Amino acid sequence: MKIGVRAHDYGKMEIEDLALKLYEEGYNSAQLALPKAFVGIDSYKDITFNHLERIRRAFEDKNIEIPVFGCYQDLGNPDEDIRKNAVDTIKMCLAYSKEVGAKVVGTETAYPRLSAEEKKIWHPHMIDSIKRVVDEANKLDVKLAIEPVYWHPLDSLDVVMEVIEEINDEKHLRLIFDASNLLEFPDTTDQNKYWSGWLSNIGKYIEAMHIKDFKLDENGGYVPTLLGEGVIDYSPIKTWLHENAKDMYLLREEMNPATARNDIDYLKNM
Repeated sequence: MKIGVRAHDYGKMEIEDLALKLYEEGYNSAQLALPKAFVGIDSYKDITFNHLERIRRAFEDKNIEIPVFGCYQDLGNPDEDIRKNAVDTIKMCLAYSKEVGAKVVGTETAYPRLSAEEKKIWHPHMIDSIKRVVDEANKLDVKLAIEPVYWHPLDSLDVVMEVIEEINDEKHLRLIFDASNLLEFPDTTDQNKYWSGWLSNIGKYIEAMHIKDFKLDENGGYVPTLLGEGVIDYSPIKTWLHENAKDMYLLREEMNPATARNDIDYLKNM
């Protein structure tokens, strides 16, 4: 497995400084959301060829791969202008990803938490947006990776399989798997069965895994924890990785730099 991190969890830095920091911490891969990670880039429209070349050189110099070029957009929004901007932004980032040598451009399918009824409304818009972006990915021969989240329109294994079959482009449409974003009922879910079901069906489409953990407070609120101290049972995921994907990118999200060593050790033990 390749140990990585969501780079902007370390704060916003100069390109070369962030690459050096991640190298010193011991990572060999990183997810980059450029406007969140780098000084001088405040939006995707600010990105220049010089930025991309500096990123490519700095991360290559430190032997840090870029499995995910983060461009999280509101792909399923029923508002046509919002959705068009989301599609256009991801298309732009597909070209950028090629310049920096990123494996995929990663996105979810919505910003807000949606009700069941809202997810139904957003669903066809999500499909339309993904089709348009994958068409562009095909032209550029790069990859889009979508991330299922239970409160978004891409909310379940059935919906993920529907989208995969609808788009029918395994080479250019990939997945990011984040267990924390799929565990709606931690108290009552048989996680061994649940994760085994997900991974046996979509495993071959997964480009990277987001690794994080959480617990629920007395009001049911989300509280991030160190890996292994929350509700996620990574045992069946670890078993699947060793049997099927020993070269998977494991990207720590919600990293607290003060306790990074604990989580890096946990990832290495996976």
